[in-house]
Amino acid sequence: MDRNIQVEPLRTVHIEEQGIELVERKGLGHPDSIADGVSESVSRALCRLYLDEFGKILHHNTDETQVVGGGSEPKFGGGQVTSPIYILLVGRATTEVNGEKLPYRDVAVDAAKKYVQSICAHLDIEKHVEFDCKIGQGSVDLRGVFEHKSVLSNDTSFGVGFAPLSDTERLVLESERFLTLKLKKKLHALGEDVKVMGYRQGEAIHLTVAAALVDSELKDAREYAATCQEIHDKLADQAAKLTRRKVTIDVNTADDPELGRYYLTVTGLSMEAGDDGSVGRGNRANGLITPCRPMSLEASAGKNPVNHVGKIYNLLGNLIANDIVKEAGGDVREVHVRILSQIGKPVDEPQVAGIQILPANGVKLAQVKPVAETVAQKWFDQIDTIPKLLLTGKLSVF
Repeated sequence: MDRNIQVEPLRTVHIEEQGIELVERKGLGHPDSIADGVSESVSRALCRLYLDEFGKILHHNTDETQVVGGGSEPKFGGGQVTSPIYILLVGRATTEVNGEKLPYRDVAVDAAKKYVQSICAHLDIEKHVEFDCKIGQGSVDLRGVFEHKSVLSNDTSFGVGFAPLSDTERLVLESERFLTLKLKKKLHALGEDVKVMGYRQGEAIHLTVAAALVDSELKDAREYAATCQEIHDKLADQAAKLTRRKVTIDVNTADDPELGRYYLTVTGLSMEAGDDGSVGRGNRANGLITPCRPMSLEASAGKNPVNHVGKIYNLLGNLIANDIVKEAGGDVREVHVRILSQIGKPVDEPQVAGIQILPANGVKLAQVKPVAETVAQKWFDQIDTIPKLLLTGKLSVF
């Protein structure tokens, strides 16, 4: 198939040679990430419902979840949640087929509950959270686009991707994963709401970490301070394995012991006390927020994985960029990918797929251009594998 794939030089200073770099990751328990995770879990549950009942994924988009913070009174030794967190499921779905109504609301709420419970260890899902489902019937026009013989794009939109990750990007991503997936298992006072902000100036990287701590796991301010120090020390050890650059770390810088102010929570989550969350306000499809790189503002989580390019093209952009770097075998320093769709046109035939390449020193663009074109063609040829990769957990959207 003759697709409009354009390869051109990337005319920029390599990310590792830029003087300033900023990178952020919101952890799994951050309210924006909870909104993303709930939206995606609901979408995947609906996909399974449709596949089980009809053998194909039907029209749906559940990418408008809202998290409204509750109220709490944390204190050393254990406080209480005074008003529940409110999670609103919003979107559109196929709610009936041939007159048969589907249990889409029950499926959606059950998926949302299971996801939140799987992430938030100190949260009582029945007492601390109120779930509300307002998912309704989808637009007739969009369902028509979805039911076409070919898979047609349901929007005119674009997706972006880049590779490889810089030292700072990799450090920020792996630092949050280390805290919430590894250290938390040993350090029970560490909550799931963790945010890591990375700032590189020249050859020095500084991490600012906000980590919600669980009050019932700490008897006093001394234990709190010791826990923050352990987070710092363990994270510093981890950072030394990931980069040769000098790394400094600050943990919970808003604390003021003299005023009795600490990042102390009942559940390990800031959303217990007024911190709200929305889909698409957090990490991009590669798991990071990278203002020094190309980004799309599209929320990938919750969009259907078959024809919503706001999801598919952002995933595809990263897959293409990473494979170009891999297949080029060291001949490419940096790749940016930008893919534009047109509503009503096949998703595997973008208006344009623009690939910008910064070759390695001594390498000409013409040497790596065929690799880039081949990789891009391959991924568009197998674009229908994206849903399976998502449903089997091999791809993440935030």
